[in-house]
Amino acid sequence: MNDPLGDMLTRIRNAQMRHKSTVRTPASKVRAWVLDVLQAEGYIRGYEKVESKAGHPELEISLKYYDGEPVIRELKRVSTPGRRVYTGVRELPQVRQGLGVAIVSTPRGVMSDAQARATNVGGEVLCTVF
Repeated sequence: MNDPLGDMLTRIRNAQMRHKSTVRTPASKVRAWVLDVLQAEGYIRGYEKVESKAGHPELEISLKYYDGEPVIRELKRVSTPGRRVYTGVRELPQVRQGLGVAIVSTPRGVMSDAQARATNVGGEVLCTVF
């Protein structure tokens, strides 16, 4: 697997298209940090670390729906392993005029674009959520 974070985002998109309540993905620190931001912004119910049948750690993500529709309408990977996208604090993108969230990996940790602006730090734009 070349892009673990992109794989997790695709699993979430696919599970929401099938109206699944939960989805599992292999565990990693970066995935957990991105899920923390998604949970804090209200896009997922939560997640927990579980063991797979083979004994490998996995993250079980509880998806969120409103009136039968997924809360996450659009989930895009911005920075890929082949093309990294770094921005300063002044150039951080606004997703849908501020209605969405850009998740940014900064020297102070993974955070939302609004939180990065508040702490006055830029970094790598991992993905956008609307």
